[in-house]
Amino acid sequence: MTQVDFYVIDRVDEHARHTLACKLAEKAWRLENTIHIHTMTQADAERLDELLWTFRDGSFVPHELAGGENVAPITIGFGDSPVEPRDLLITLCDEIPNFAGSFPRVAELVTSDEICREKSRHRYSTYRDQGHKIKTHNI
Repeated sequence: MTQVDFYVIDRVDEHARHTLACKLAEKAWRLENTIHIHTMTQADAERLDELLWTFRDGSFVPHELAGGENVAPITIGFGDSPVEPRDLLITLCDEIPNFAGSFPRVAELVTSDEICREKSRHRYSTYRDQGHKIKTHNI
C-alpha cells in the first residue's frame, strides 16, 4: 500500500503550498529519491518549474517539465497525462491523480483555506477507504 502524508500548512496562499512542494522535492532529491510533482494546470506546472530555481538562495534542484525525456530526478506535470512511477508523488491537485496508487509515497499539500481543506478531507477519506497508510503533519 502507498504511504500518504498530508502536510497541512498554517497559511491560506498557494505560494506557501508551492514553496513547500519545492522544499519537499529538494529534501527527497538529496536523499536520492526520484520525484514527480503533479499540478492541476499547465500554468501551475510552469510556476513550479520557475520556483524550483528561485525558492531559496543558492538552490539547485534538477528538474524538468514532464513529457520530454524525463531524465531529471524531479518532473513536474499536470492534468490527466500518465506518469511513470517514481519514489515520491507530490500532489497539488483537488482530486487524487489516477496514477497515485503506483507510487510508494504520496505527499498531499493542504493550505488553511477552507475550500482546500474540504477537498483534502475528501481525498483523505478516499485514501483511507482504499486502505493506504496515512499520516498528517501540521506545519
